[in-house]
Amino acid sequence: MSERIEVSKEIAAPPEAVDAAITDVTRMGQWSPECFACEWQEGSEGPAVGAVFDGQNRNGAKEWTGQGTVTEAEPGRRFAVECSMYGFHYSTWGYEIEPTASGSRVTEWTQDFRPDDVLTMSVQISGVAGRADRQLSAERNRRGMSQTLERLAQALEGH
Repeated sequence: MSERIEVSKEIAAPPEAVDAAITDVTRMGQWSPECFACEWQEGSEGPAVGAVFDGQNRNGAKEWTGQGTVTEAEPGRRFAVECSMYGFHYSTWGYEIEPTASGSRVTEWTQDFRPDDVLTMSVQISGVAGRADRQLSAERNRRGMSQTLERLAQALEGH
């Protein structure tokens, strides 16, 4: 298991608008450099604790689908999801939103729960060579989180 990593960004939008964009997982493909589509599973209508969605990811020609289960959904403040594949919880991703004088401070965070013996399988599934090395994987995730928050800011700030 790795330490929690996080990236924060000031966004000139109220916490409610940030929350609405983040928790509408069907829009994640607009922000994320890796996840290109999400869809709520039958019986899950939106961002409530216990709701489940399928997240489709892409790296070059490689595509894979994981499941996200909402573990925190505090409107305007927190949203977190356990990510799993074939019933194996491999990471948790989340967002924390704090009001600021000019809008919101948004922190995206993740924690990797993959045991060492599945690191190579992560490379085979995703095609991301660095996924077998925890430090390289964390650096890649930080870059991706920065891109995600930048794209979210651009959309919410009307750029």
